[in-house]
This record gives sequence, structure tokens and C-alpha cells, in this order.
Amino acid sequence: MHTQMTVLSAGVMLFLVLDPLGNVPFFLSILKEVPPKRRRWVMVRELLIALGVLVAFLIGGRELLSIMQLRQEAISIAGGIVLFLIAIKMVFPPRDGGIFGDAAGQGEPFIVPLAIPGVAGPSAMATLLLLTSTQPGREVEWGLALLAAWLATAAILLSATWLFKFLGESVLTALERVMGMLLIALSVQLFLGGLEAYLHAP
Repeated sequence: MHTQMTVLSAGVMLFLVLDPLGNVPFFLSILKEVPPKRRRWVMVRELLIALGVLVAFLIGGRELLSIMQLRQEAISIAGGIVLFLIAIKMVFPPRDGGIFGDAAGQGEPFIVPLAIPGVAGPSAMATLLLLTSTQPGREVEWGLALLAAWLATAAILLSATWLFKFLGESVLTALERVMGMLLIALSVQLFLGGLEAYLHAP
């Protein structure tokens, strides 16, 4: 990554990738069979599990890339492409409601599909890999960015029922598409930064 990313910009990127607004209808659909008194507990549990998985990926992701002997430029370019595809899906969501399908009616969820891949999905893991590999030595800063993004995501998802009733599905969809447009810009910047670093590499 040619441009140094700040904790704030990393937090914003992680928040966009976690896509809490897009997850509101999904969480409500999965939890509709869970008794109302247990829903908040289940959501808190799944959010904490997701945070644990992402922190583990933040700590161990760089070692994984080292084992695979991947260059930083390749990670930046690939990360830009992955984030671009994720953003396109946010701006133009598939008609079937996404890759999770109709997962409702399966009783109380545990880990799958809310924690993984609902919150701690491949896109969030790829973003953490991108941060730790292209700007190493800043794991504490990336941890703070992840925590801030997770707290914002948790606040939105824990308010999912109220948000869905107050804003409605159409407004949530519009907000998600705006977030997708921002993520497209970030992904293009990552791609160009990786390409520039590759072209100037010795």
C-alpha cells in the first residue's frame, strides 16, 4: 500500500466491509425463530465470537502470508479486487438475498451463519490480511481500528429490530449502497497503490 493508512481510515474501511446495515435484515431473518428474550443474548454472543475470530486473524494473518511467500504488492492488488467485488455486491445486491440463502427456521444459531460468515466473513479477514501485510508493525493500531468498527457494527445490529421498523428495508438498502460506493473508491485506491508499488519495485 503506497499511501500510509490511518487508524481512522482503516476503521472506516473495516466498518464498510463488515456491512452492518446490510446484515440487519439477515440477522432478523435468522433470529425470527429465537424467543425474543434470548435474541439479544444470542446476538451479543455471536458478535463476541466474530470479534475473537477477527482478532485471531489479525494476530496470525501475517505469519500465514509469510508461509505462503506472497509479496505485499500482490496482497494489495488482490485485496483491492476482492473489496471491489464486495462493494459491487453491496451496490447491486443479488435478487436471491445474498450468498446465505434462506437460512431462517433452523432454530438458535451458533457461530454459523451469524458470527461466521455474517460478521467475520472472508471479506473482513482479507481486509485484515491486507492491513497487516502491507503495513506491518502496526497491529495495535489495526486492532484499535477493528475494535472501533466492531463496536459500531455491534451497536447497529443490536438495534436491528428498531432500525428495521424505523427506517424500513428500502432506506437500509439505500444506505448500504452508499456504503458500497465508498468501498468501491477505497478498493480502487488499494489496487492502484499496489500496482504503483509493483511497477516501481526493483
